[in-house]
This record gives sequence, C-alpha cells and structure tokens, in this order.
Amino acid sequence: MSNKKVAFQDLIPYLEKNMAFHTAINIIDWDANTLAPEESSEYTAKAMGILSQEQFTSLINPKVKEIMEGLKEEALSQTEKAILRRLKKEYQKSEAVPANEMREFTELAARATNVWQKAKKEQNFSLYAPYLEKIVEYKKKFAGYSKKEGGSLYNVLLDGYEESFHVEELDRFFSKLKEEIIPLLKKVEQAEEIDDSFFYQEYDIEKQKEFNVFLAEYMGFNFKRGVIAESEHPFTTSWHNHDVRITTHYYKDNLSSAILSTIHEGGHALYEQGIRDEFTQTLVGDGASCAMHESQSRFYENVLGRSEAFWEPLYPKLQDTFPKQLGQVSLGQFVRALNKIKADFIRTEADELTYCLHIMVRYELEKQMIEEDVPVDKLPGLWNQKYQEYLGITPNNDKEGILQDVHWSMGDIGYFPSYALGNAFAAQIYHTMKKELPVEELLRKGKIAEITAYLREHIHQYGASKEPREMLKALTGEEFNPDYYIQYLKEKFEQVYQL
Repeated sequence: MSNKKVAFQDLIPYLEKNMAFHTAINIIDWDANTLAPEESSEYTAKAMGILSQEQFTSLINPKVKEIMEGLKEEALSQTEKAILRRLKKEYQKSEAVPANEMREFTELAARATNVWQKAKKEQNFSLYAPYLEKIVEYKKKFAGYSKKEGGSLYNVLLDGYEESFHVEELDRFFSKLKEEIIPLLKKVEQAEEIDDSFFYQEYDIEKQKEFNVFLAEYMGFNFKRGVIAESEHPFTTSWHNHDVRITTHYYKDNLSSAILSTIHEGGHALYEQGIRDEFTQTLVGDGASCAMHESQSRFYENVLGRSEAFWEPLYPKLQDTFPKQLGQVSLGQFVRALNKIKADFIRTEADELTYCLHIMVRYELEKQMIEEDVPVDKLPGLWNQKYQEYLGITPNNDKEGILQDVHWSMGDIGYFPSYALGNAFAAQIYHTMKKELPVEELLRKGKIAEITAYLREHIHQYGASKEPREMLKALTGEEFNPDYYIQYLKEKFEQVYQL
C-alpha cells in the first residue's frame, strides 16, 4: 500500500458508482416484474449480467481495499463509520467471488425468474428444475468461498439476509413455534368456522385500485416519493428514500388479497421513505436487515391491519366503494373474516397463525438442498409431505406447491427464515409500544401517523446504520425473545375463536 494518507472522501466516487449501478439494476428488475413483455427476459438478462459485473467491480477492487484499510475509524463521523462497517462486510463476503461468476449468476437468475413464471402458469416444475439446480450449485459455490473450516454453507447464506441468526438458533425458534402453533391450529380448526364468503364475490378491479391508493395514502405512503404498480408477486423496492415503489396483485373474486398486500408492502415502503437523507443512496441506506424490514410490513398488515380499531375509521369508505357486496356486512363481521384461520397452500395469502408453518417448510427444504444435497427433482414430493405434516393439506399441483414463490429463482436461498423472524420482531416491538402509546385509541381516531412516527424514531430513520439486534434491544430493553410472538398469537386467536 502507498504511504499516501487516505480520507473517507476518497471512497465516495466508488460508492457513488456502485450505487448508480445498483439503481440501474433495480429499475430494470422493477420493469421486468411489472411492465416488460414476456419475451424480453433473454435479451435483458445479458444487460443485467454486464451491469451486475460492473457494480461488483466498482467496490470489489484493489483501490477500494487500499482506501478501506488505510482509514482510521477514530477520524470518521458516525455515518462514515457505519458505511465503512457495511463496506467491510460486503467486501469480506464478495472478495472471493470471481466477477465473471457473479455476472453469469445474475444472467441465470434473470432467465430463471422468467422460466419460473412460465412454469408456474403451466403448473410444470420440470420446466424450472434445471434452472433451480444451477442456482443451487452457484449458491453453494459462493458460500463455499466464505465458509470457514468446519462451518455450514447454509449459515453463510443465512448471513446474507439476517446476520448472526444461524441454524442453531433458528432450529430452536422453529421448534418452539412448531410445539405451540400446531396444537393451537388444531383447536381453532375444531371451533366454529368464520364466514368470509363475502370476500369472494365479484369486485370491480378498477374500484379496488382506487381504494388501495386511498389506503396507502391513509397509511402515510407519500405518492410524491413513490408509486404503486401491479405484479405477479407483490414486492417493494426503492432507489432511495425519495423513490420507493410497491406493487400488488388484484383478483376480481378476492377483495382481501390486494388490501392486505397493500398494507403489507406499505409497511415496507414507510420504512424506506423514513430513512434519513444522510443515509439514503449509501451502503446503509436500506433496512437494517430482512427480518427488521419484515417486522414493519407484518406489523402494519397483521397487528394493525387486521384489527377492528384500524378499520373503524376506514370501513365506511370501503362499504361505500362496494355497497352491494359489503352494505350488509358489519365492521365486526369484516374484521373477524380478516382474521379467519384456514390452512391453505399459498404463503402470501396465508392467515396470521399458519404463516410461519409455510416458512418452516421452506426453511427445512433449504437446509436439505444446501447441506444434504437433496436432488432438485425430489423437492416437490418433500414439499407436499411437509405441507401434509404441518398444515394437514397436500397441494394438488406444482403451482399450489413448490412453484409458489419467486425467491429461489432469484437466488434468494436463506431469505425465508427472515419472514418468521420478522413476525417475532413485530410482536416484541408491539409489546413495548403498547406500554408507551395508546395504540388502539390512536387507530380508532385515525391517527396512525403517531404510530408511524414512533417507529420512525426508533427504527426507520437509522436505515442500516445500526444492527437489528442492537435496535431491538434499544427499543424493547431485551434481546430477541420469540415468547412475545407466541403469547401474541395465543391471546389473539383464543379471543377471535373464543377458545
């Protein structure tokens, strides 16, 4: 290394170039999932591959490493320290991966996502299986570059989404959920069934769109800094805190789907829009982790969005929008229907109680794919067996089963446990929030902004400048504790079903 004294400003051109490529890739990905024509993916994949390689080398190169190693943390601001810590983690994770392999993988994932969509539509896993097999090979290879001797490949992948939550802790977490949720589910299934048939009448999609825009705005989504579009699989993405984009999917015969999807993605979006300007468009300009991000979307969707207090000021407008379908449905009936428990096949449509059982299936299969070398062609059968074991149902086809989610086609193996952790984070945060805010009273008065302000103060504003465990402890006063989640589920559904 040269003797030239380095400063944080020397990193800025590299960081800005990396962020520009990141933004370009996200824009193309957004387009691919919303408006791009079906036959575009093969040609777009090449451009995605080139851009990803350029993004990779914009940070993972000798010049950046020299500057990074020459910086003295004591001379840096808090923001600069946070960015440097994130950069060191990214560098350590990525340095061993050859740039050409990263490009090849990005092209593969772009193609695989399109093939997944086709396979799902045709209910034919065999179309997709060869692509998934290659994706698994790449992910194992990449994890192998970073794995320490005697370590776990799957733990390396988990670290990419939720650092320090490894198999050992996740196994304990899921074991506890299994012990508590499955018996509770069986009790619920023996109780009187809740009528939600009014959700499955015909609902004009244009009117649904109009209401969902209103709903997002009511939650606090700033349309001057964001948009809503449609996609097969609802998601949220952002270029920075002044351009945050969410999608939903509308069904003419299922009113609750798009509503709950909008609330869920709106929770993600409020997090992104709430990040401080000083952090946005930097390496710490997104959520603290996948689970912390998911805690916000699940908090809004489930804790708030399925409560009577949330709907008290909103339900009259929904009735006015669909008077024929909802005019004779009371607020109480509507809210009970939103909380109906029924084991079903689709994770994104799952009720609050069975949701983590869906995640458990995916978690266990990911471990088998990565650690036990289970062949890809065995996955549909294993998937169906686990659905029967945990939820008491067996998928009728690949669309209901193994082809349900887009994540594996994108290479996001290790992501799914974050959804379950997010639910548990949300319950722990809610337990503390209720001591400090009159949550139900605020919702009944339509003052959801005060709840968002609380979350912005404690979570949103910091982006990824703080670790999720650090944030959770600062807010709640204790380490991660899944007991609050189990307690929340028991109390809620024992009341809903009068058990």
